[in-house]
Amino acid sequence: MERQLRAGELACPSYRAVLAPWGHGRPREVSGDLGTRLFVRPRRSRCSDCQVTHMLLPEAVWPRRADAAEVIGTGLEIAALGIGHRRVAAHLGRAEGTVRGWIRRFRERSENVRRYFTVTLVALADDPVMPDPSGTALADAVSAVAAAHQAAATKWAHVNTVSRWEFAGRVIDGRILTCTSSGI
Repeated sequence: MERQLRAGELACPSYRAVLAPWGHGRPREVSGDLGTRLFVRPRRSRCSDCQVTHMLLPEAVWPRRADAAEVIGTGLEIAALGIGHRRVAAHLGRAEGTVRGWIRRFRERSENVRRYFTVTLVALADDPVMPDPSGTALADAVSAVAAAHQAAATKWAHVNTVSRWEFAGRVIDGRILTCTSSGI
């Protein structure tokens, strides 16, 4: 990302103008899997057209989240099995309120996420295999993310180096839990 930023290969999401380096954000600690800690100092960039600054986060980190994408995604996958937030929180070693918030926000946005990743699946796969309906909107959205990740990994082997939730965050700029009801 740093190389792309310095080479002028990254574009502003609003204006499609070139992003330029603009310092760094404050360092922060993100909780990873199995109690690991990720220390992140996000790169800040500025649009050459609109002059708005943007934070550039690694795939493992979603905006405004203290837990890594893989941890949140694992919690969503467990919830998709019909397990409640208390048991998910206990399994992940996270606060119940935090996990309840992830699940609630994802459930509210699950139809948009399912639709977005189904379209992504169709665009990536030569002969897409649609996930079977799972019975809940949350489970259907989780299945769509997994299917799109698999299609991308089949097309580009290097996608196997990131988890499906890091992939999902990259595809929609980390907005898995923050997309609006009108769309992603």
